[in-house]
Amino acid sequence: MLINRCSGCSEPGADLCRRCRFALVASRPVVTPAGIVAATEFTGLGRDLVVGLKYRNRRHLAVYLAEQLSRRLDPTQIDVVTWAPTSGRRARRRGYDQAELLARALAARWRKPCRRMLFRRHGAPQTGQSRALRLIGPEFASRPTGRRAPRVLVVDDVVTTGATLHAARDALLAAGARSVVMAAVAATPDSQIRPARRSVAAMAGAESSSTKIPNIPTRSAAATLVSTSSRNAERPGVALSLVRASS
Repeated sequence: MLINRCSGCSEPGADLCRRCRFALVASRPVVTPAGIVAATEFTGLGRDLVVGLKYRNRRHLAVYLAEQLSRRLDPTQIDVVTWAPTSGRRARRRGYDQAELLARALAARWRKPCRRMLFRRHGAPQTGQSRALRLIGPEFASRPTGRRAPRVLVVDDVVTTGATLHAARDALLAAGARSVVMAAVAATPDSQIRPARRSVAAMAGAESSSTKIPNIPTRSAAATLVSTSSRNAERPGVALSLVRASS
């Protein structure tokens, strides 16, 4: 009963097995028309991992999801990382804020500062709301950014309408941020969200992976991919290479 299982395929072992790591690496990015960058789609493996982080206390998944998100963004265009906080009631019930875990894991990979810059005003959480209510979005307040206007990355776990991240961006800009990049781990299938293409993926790095829908590879395929991967192709600062994913 106490055996640890993979959050993707439920095999005994690590929080995310090697095959599921490869499937996550191969997942396609998503960019909304408003410019929100998402690491993957909120379907299949991506949904399982977000649900595990958000509702099943699998906090270690934040590291894998942050690694995937780091592939879609350019850290040279960002000075500080922050997050769109969830409601206080949800954070107290879970014992943590999943968006904060993601932001801190991402900032640690980039060796960038991570600060709480946003404070959520009283209101109902977005989860479970109708689309009409989601479009209204929550309200945020932001502390002043200081004399040096930073370039801020604001992170959330899932984007549906984008109202939460847009409200966060507006609060940060009003507080003096020079620019705000909006990013999420996953994007729900929605008519306003389209699969990202390499030529239009805002802020996507050169290390972005295939835009095909991933399937979990077999054990032999994963082993072959590891043996044929070139360490010479690995670049400094890349969040997660295929070689590291196999370790």
